[in-house]
Amino acid sequence: MEKRIQLEKRGRDPEEIFDLNLDNCRSTSIVGLSDEFTNLNVLSLINVGLTSLKGFPKLPNLRKLELSDNRISGGLNLLHTSPKLTHLNLSGNKIKDLDTLEPLKEFKNLKNLDLFNNEATCVDNYREKVFSLIPSLKYLDGFDKEDREAEDSEAEEDEVNGNDSDDEEDLDEDDDDLDEEDLGLDAVYKEHLEEESEGEDYEHDGDVDEDEDVEDDDELDLGEEEEEGEEEDGEEESTPRGKKRKHEDGEGN
Repeated sequence: MEKRIQLEKRGRDPEEIFDLNLDNCRSTSIVGLSDEFTNLNVLSLINVGLTSLKGFPKLPNLRKLELSDNRISGGLNLLHTSPKLTHLNLSGNKIKDLDTLEPLKEFKNLKNLDLFNNEATCVDNYREKVFSLIPSLKYLDGFDKEDREAEDSEAEEDEVNGNDSDDEEDLDEDDDDLDEEDLGLDAVYKEHLEEESEGEDYEHDGDVDEDEDVEDDDELDLGEEEEEGEEEDGEEESTPRGKKRKHEDGEGN
């Protein structure tokens, strides 16, 4: 068990570990698990071969303890060092009578207890006696006092993690606020698009006017070129005429 603990630590300090899984590591008692795991919330020791809880450390923040499929027959008083325990699974052990469960009545936060596949479950009026013994108990072997099945695993995990319905209501309110903000953004975005579309129409009209102006400018340019061409033709014609006259005058002389 000590080697397995070192492996699960992965170089972390004990107080940094919140969930520790030691399933299937073979040991008849608790070895290597110290009081240094002060923040441990969940501890799993399934199918380890434990015959007792001797050496169980002080774990002040432990809420869920898995001890199923071992050979534990007593010594539940050794769990008193974990007063915040809410879930305890002892199914598949060697608990023969209800007197062995007496120490559990001191747990004020214990909500879920599993004793399935223990001889103690064969005692007459077993369920009524256990619920009477542990006043805080809500579920026994997966069912409440009225034989209604326990909530799903997610709900149980919420209880272990300390979550409650108020947190869920807060989340719902936050979601509503986000939805309203999204609707507001959609409206602003839509209005912005409409303004852009109007602007585009206006710019389009301007483009048409510019095209017309360009056509007018082209016509003016063509007119000017024609006039320049006529002037050039006039100059060309005037020069030869001048030369001819001069030549005629010369002949006359």
